[in-house]
Amino acid sequence: MISYSTGNSGSGAEVEKVKAAVVLAKQRQPGLLLDGPLQYDAAAIADVAALKAPGSPVAGRATVFVFPDLNTGNTTYKAVQRSANVVSIGPMLQGLRKPVNDLSRGALVEDIVYTIAITAVQATQTV
Repeated sequence: MISYSTGNSGSGAEVEKVKAAVVLAKQRQPGLLLDGPLQYDAAAIADVAALKAPGSPVAGRATVFVFPDLNTGNTTYKAVQRSANVVSIGPMLQGLRKPVNDLSRGALVEDIVYTIAITAVQATQTV
């Protein structure tokens, strides 16, 4: 779970929100492999993770990044997607009775196809 702080390196309301989300997720899904708060570099890059988050079960090899809010998530995923030429899907809204997902006006065809596929899978799941 992404933050501007890794572990206890920073403080503030936004860091506390991520810490609380991690606790809640672990309570609800104890087997889920997750960690946070992690800065993006600590979550994605092994060398950075070794320095900032030794002992983390996911740091340095995370494949899913959960952002604390829409502003941070939207800004970051678009920057990473376009600069690294990778597939990024989102934002995905969860916890509602029916699937609700979003596409940017600048969405690529590939973004649209993946979002449709995920929405179809979500529609088959019970809440």
